[in-house]
Amino acid sequence: MGVVSRILMGALVAAGLIQIVPAGHGRGDPAVVQEPAWDTPQTRALAKRACFNCHSNETVWPWYSQVAPISWLTMRDVTKGRSHLNFSEWNKPHPLADQIIEQIESGRMPLWFYLPMHPEAKLTPKEKSDLVAGIEQSIRPR
Repeated sequence: MGVVSRILMGALVAAGLIQIVPAGHGRGDPAVVQEPAWDTPQTRALAKRACFNCHSNETVWPWYSQVAPISWLTMRDVTKGRSHLNFSEWNKPHPLADQIIEQIESGRMPLWFYLPMHPEAKLTPKEKSDLVAGIEQSIRPR
């Protein structure tokens, strides 16, 4: 067996072994407790399309999120996203809620590396404007 063959065999064994370490989302998502009082169903639909995978308890886990090490990165990103803002646990304080609009308007959200695998999350300028206006109405005290 040559050096290249040994390296390939070692890489395959390592890739197989890391599958043993779970990412943590195999148990399912936590329950939805409370959402914002959405101003319209359209605002919720836009938020669901562009934000919910990382910022709610309604994450859609694609097939590649089951394969380590991608599963670990995906779980880390979702956990971090939910800790900053979780539309499914609106009964808890969200100190960063005021930053939602700024993040969307500046283009920092959705994250650039999320969009290639989730093109449905890319909003047109009109959709982005509608989402910002809807979130403004949905999360601001009336």
